[in-house]
Amino acid sequence: MKSAHDLVEQARTGIQEISMSEAESAIQAADVLIDVREPDEFREGHIEGALNIPRGVLEFKLSGAPELSARDLHIVLYCKTSGRAALAAASLQEMGYLSVKSIAGGFDAWVAAGKPAIKPSLPSFD
Repeated sequence: MKSAHDLVEQARTGIQEISMSEAESAIQAADVLIDVREPDEFREGHIEGALNIPRGVLEFKLSGAPELSARDLHIVLYCKTSGRAALAAASLQEMGYLSVKSIAGGFDAWVAAGKPAIKPSLPSFD
């Protein structure tokens, strides 16, 4: 029986995982940057310009969004530490997407590298 870790490692063998040093240029060249974390994680902070499409609904959302259906889109994915993004990248490749990249280390590595993050502020009711 495979564990979640086994599935992630298997996915990594067939995807393009990019290093933090490649991440900014890959994001700039991407047609879409997708954060596959859950909405509450996204609200805590995310990379500017990212769409939040949680891993659990990613395939359904992309199938139902004409603007994201072109299989030649350049897509960059990330999650918290890169496991969910690796699984998502493998799934999108299976769906026929031709240019999918996953950021190694995910959002945690992005923040640790001192890269900018957006943290929406909630209104004050004081």
